[in-house]
Amino acid sequence: MTTTIDAAEVAKFEAMAAEWWDVNGKFKPLHQMNPCRLDYITGQIAMEFDRDLTAALPFEGLRILDIGCGGGLLSEPMARLGATVVGADAAPRNIPVAQLHAEQSGLSIDYRHTTAEAMAEAGEQFDVVLNMEVVEHVADPAAYLRACHDLLRPGGLMICSTLNRNAKSFAMAIVGAEWVMRWLPKGTHDWKKFITPDELYALLRGAGLDPVDRKGMVFNPVGWSWSLSPRDLSVNYVTASVRR
Repeated sequence: MTTTIDAAEVAKFEAMAAEWWDVNGKFKPLHQMNPCRLDYITGQIAMEFDRDLTAALPFEGLRILDIGCGGGLLSEPMARLGATVVGADAAPRNIPVAQLHAEQSGLSIDYRHTTAEAMAEAGEQFDVVLNMEVVEHVADPAAYLRACHDLLRPGGLMICSTLNRNAKSFAMAIVGAEWVMRWLPKGTHDWKKFITPDELYALLRGAGLDPVDRKGMVFNPVGWSWSLSPRDLSVNYVTASVRR
């Protein structure tokens, strides 16, 4: 079976598994970013599938895959919105953490220690694939995105976020987040594996996906908050694409 898993990358997150739900721990930046990510995700799903976000369970009937689910920071909100959720992660220690938290939260989520390639080869398909902050950690982004394409039903939606590759992203994501603020352990990110928006669009199209939107996720150090930007894709950004 083919795989794009980078064992060294998996080991980094494996070592931090127990801290997923500690809002002041190593995943503090992700907890701070999560409302911004969810705003984009829910808006794109609602638009693509004509769902009313004011309804009690707006995503009822949708099957959603959260690849690289970690401790379930995105899987749980999707389940609360009514979706049938599968959370997949290549780091085995993340799965029991996610399962326990979902159980404590009264949520039914199918968490699995598996890969995108394994699920695609098994013929699994979803209405939505959430692919957040994963593509910069795999060994072969093109092959990985082809597997993600195969996991989508025709007309299905993928949300994919990553980090731009430029001097500003090195200063913010590596120097700032890892060296100065120490939000993340040194070496969590490899700047050389960051992907520019144009490169990601080319990879998505090469995988058989049609990009339909992209936005920047911008950190405000004064208010310690994140917001979506239609123009500033200089560091963190997120895209939406549809399977042809």
